[in-house]
Amino acid sequence: MTEEFLHYLWKFKLLKADLMLSNGENVEIIHQGIQNTDAGPDFFNAKIKIGQTVWAGNVEIHSKASDWYIHQHQNDMAYDSVIMHVVLKNDTEVKRKNNEIIPTLEIKDAFDKNLFERYRYFISNKNWIPCEKIFNTADHFIVQTWLERLLIERIERKTQDINSLFISNNYSWEDCFYKLLAKNFGFKLNASPFELLSNSLPLHILAKHKNNDLQLYALLFGQAGLLNNGFIESYPQSLFKEYEFLRKKYHLQSISGHLWKFLRLHPSNFPTIRLAQFGSLIYQSQHLFSKIIEAETIENIYQLFQVSASEYFDNHYIFDEKNAFNKPKIIGKQSIDLLIINTIVPMLFFYGIEKDEKIYQDRALRFLEKVKPEKNSIINKWINIGFIVNNAFQSQALLELKNNYCNQKKCLQCRIGNDLLRKNQTI
Repeated sequence: MTEEFLHYLWKFKLLKADLMLSNGENVEIIHQGIQNTDAGPDFFNAKIKIGQTVWAGNVEIHSKASDWYIHQHQNDMAYDSVIMHVVLKNDTEVKRKNNEIIPTLEIKDAFDKNLFERYRYFISNKNWIPCEKIFNTADHFIVQTWLERLLIERIERKTQDINSLFISNNYSWEDCFYKLLAKNFGFKLNASPFELLSNSLPLHILAKHKNNDLQLYALLFGQAGLLNNGFIESYPQSLFKEYEFLRKKYHLQSISGHLWKFLRLHPSNFPTIRLAQFGSLIYQSQHLFSKIIEAETIENIYQLFQVSASEYFDNHYIFDEKNAFNKPKIIGKQSIDLLIINTIVPMLFFYGIEKDEKIYQDRALRFLEKVKPEKNSIINKWINIGFIVNNAFQSQALLELKNNYCNQKKCLQCRIGNDLLRKNQTI
């Protein structure tokens, strides 16, 4: 039996009421204390009544009492003031430095064994999620409130990365947003080269040419390593000529064009198209992050991002290869939704934290409620087991639940798992 399960029993007061210490004294748990996730005793500020005396202090929990010595707690003053040692098996006497015996509570017969059997089933089965067979019996209110908490966990983790990016870009909001947007414009498969591109091409250089679309595209495609001197058509030739001048002027070094992935991509998702759309977005939206901050509705965001690649790509997917179809390559709504989920929402949330203005955090969450859920294998599986996914607010929370709780068998730390474990039902 793991110490994690013992912590769970203690934290949620799942021990039987008539408890007795190893020395025969009655004990009553008035308050179990606050779980400590750092070094030191497992629970702080517990309140326990032993006999007629109420004690307040720290509690340490082990599978065996002898673990106290295995973990060298006898040499750590932080443990010398522990008021009670909770163990599954009391196999040895534990003493303080002054040779005083620490009160010990053995709990091997003090909890529902069926609870442990359900827990053991959860962590040992091979289902897609541990509670898959009974997930739909979880309390609806618990599920909804837990998903809300998980969504915040997910966004807060993303904001930690944004904070690092913000600092590395000298606390410039526009530069930080430019780098984050560029990376996510690669939509996973080309995220890395897009990120390298943005690092090699500072926003302030692009800003100097924001009124000249040819120069803007030349900088982007040139730094992407996708321009050469062997083009046949006039447009890519002009881009190459402009880039050579600008490269020398700004002492630029392009990334390798071989980094970009074209295989297994629909032509509308080719990096050439994405780069052209990215260039159009910068060309048409000066001070883009400022406009994001001003956007109060999701419709405002969609309007900002409804741009198309340059006219050359109406009948091209790559340079020098004209196709029969003549159609503007507009950023699709599904792509905009992904940019909202992965770029705009966490950036807005982070901005609200930094500026201490909750309005932006609330707006970020409201945007997620207006965006359709992602389409991927994980969300499809949630739908298959009976979960109704209405928006990105829910799908993001479900991704967090699957990846950071279910996959890691953190059933004891999951409110849904807690609810299902305590239900007396057959699995």
